[in-house]
Amino acid sequence: MRAGVKAATAAALVGVLAATGCGGGGAGDNSEVEVFSWWTGGGEEAGLNALIEKFEEDNSGIEFVNAAVAGGSGTNAQAVLEGRLQSQDPPDSFQGHAGAELQDYIEAGYLQPLDDFYAENGLGEAYPEELVDQISYEGSVYSVPVNVHRSNVLWFNPAVLEEAGIDEPPETVDDFIDDLKAIEEETDAIPLSIGAQWTVDHLLESVLLGELGVDAYNALWEPGADWSTPEVETALEKFDAILAHSQEESASEDWQEAAKRVVDGEAAFNIMGDWAAGYFVNDLEMTEGEDFGWAPSPGTDGVYMWLSDSFTLPEGAPNQEAAQKWLELVSSQEGQDIFNPLKGSIPARTDGDPEKYADSAYLTEAMEQWKSDDLAGSFWHGVTVNNAWKTDIDTAVGLYLQDDDLAALQDALTTAAQE
Repeated sequence: MRAGVKAATAAALVGVLAATGCGGGGAGDNSEVEVFSWWTGGGEEAGLNALIEKFEEDNSGIEFVNAAVAGGSGTNAQAVLEGRLQSQDPPDSFQGHAGAELQDYIEAGYLQPLDDFYAENGLGEAYPEELVDQISYEGSVYSVPVNVHRSNVLWFNPAVLEEAGIDEPPETVDDFIDDLKAIEEETDAIPLSIGAQWTVDHLLESVLLGELGVDAYNALWEPGADWSTPEVETALEKFDAILAHSQEESASEDWQEAAKRVVDGEAAFNIMGDWAAGYFVNDLEMTEGEDFGWAPSPGTDGVYMWLSDSFTLPEGAPNQEAAQKWLELVSSQEGQDIFNPLKGSIPARTDGDPEKYADSAYLTEAMEQWKSDDLAGSFWHGVTVNNAWKTDIDTAVGLYLQDDDLAALQDALTTAAQE
């Protein structure tokens, strides 16, 4: 199916969304609030719009400026944001993945600590301790999580699997490779759909977790981790075997297009985060269990590879009081229960109302598994690595997609872990 997957360079975004507030606006200037994110499609856009509606309802004197930049996983938005921060032109709040991804911004002095905000709003008690620890840096917390997502989800088309004689989704990585071969031999469907290059990075983390197991996977992100082992080599060989049954990746197709191939019957499988659930149900009006099914990505049953979207308060934010009102909404039980059922995620708070998620079999299941599964942090979505390490991994994957050189890929990943 795939003779050689081409590397894709993320499309550069032309122009920067500038803040529209009056210059020099201080903490008392609440005429507007500019919020920067990459939520522009599917359930994520629906969830953001619902939050905006609630914010405007509660704050009639504040204009909400939606500075969302298109591009799955924030690949375009983060480049634009970096330019704005370096130019001392920050939005009032911006989205970032909770965890190591924000470290560079903190060290550069771009973010304000939110310790007082947490104390005033009781967030230390509302969020799980592990989550607060993960988003803290040198004893202070710098972001407000609005949700928890699961990265390691295998989405599949039940009808395509039935046509291929597959009774249930694969449990191991080897089972997955066998099923991909069966799909290719018995149907006209694409065995595994992928999109832009970042979706291949996303696939890589699930394959590593599924082949290595949770403890060895988590150890990869510790200082001094050794990526040159035979176990990592085997995992990369299986990653290569899986990609051999995908269609050619394309910079013009983001995660939505790749996921849609599954519910349209064009593809059998797609490994994507659970934001796909919100997209399938709310945007495409598909039915759980009929138009699509799901399972932990192969080899990861009992492990929740997590990530969390969060919002920040930048240094020099023109409208800080208005920004704090936004943070109050996204950190509240009400705000999270408005947003997450549409986004296809579960609340970061521990007191989310289960009834708000009862219409989704997926989200109901996810809320229970979050409480019981072992945890692994997503590297691609900012939990375990900073931006420099993430970029090194992405570069290594891009070169591999050009030349199919697995040894070079492992060498580059080993070097990235040591820098």
